Amino acid sequence: MGNEQERRTEAAPETRGTSISGYAARFNSPAVIGGAFREILRPGSFRRSLAESPDVLALLHHDAGRILGRVSAGTLQLREDERGLRFELEADPSTPDGQTAIGTVTRRDIRGCSIGFRVVEEDWDTDASGFPIRTITDVDLIEMSLVGWPAYESTSADLGGQRNVAASAERLRQKAEAAMRLRGIG
Repeated sequence: MGNEQERRTEAAPETRGTSISGYAARFNSPAVIGGAFREILRPGSFRRSLAESPDVLALLHHDAGRILGRVSAGTLQLREDERGLRFELEADPSTPDGQTAIGTVTRRDIRGCSIGFRVVEEDWDTDASGFPIRTITDVDLIEMSLVGWPAYESTSADLGGQRNVAASAERLRQKAEAAMRLRGIG
């Protein structure tokens, strides 16, 4: 009976989410937008929008047909810290887009993010060469996306615990070797 239970457990598909986290936007990190102007997000630019609890979506490549998570569903958490807009997304490996997100972030094909928003407050200026600079101080946040080419290169997306995979594998190997030694094997 115990072996059958183990087989059923092994055969059951993984339905828990897999955490992808990082920064959807970074403060004071300029990005050139469409070659037309430089844009800078200031600390506090998401504070009001997040306080009003918007129903922000997590998307793949800004595609509203490829929803990965949602604040109101509890599958996307957003918070502003001193560096920028931090996110944690529980991607669903039982869906094709969830599998794509997990796979492309794991392989590091996708390493960054982008955001969709409406500007509420901004200031315009020019640099010494006359190039326009837009400084954003308040936005209505609509969505954040995992993307291959982020405008803000300082954004990030990592699979939860990805950096600890090698360490975990090594600990498992050591435990297996210790168990084998206890049994007089190896």
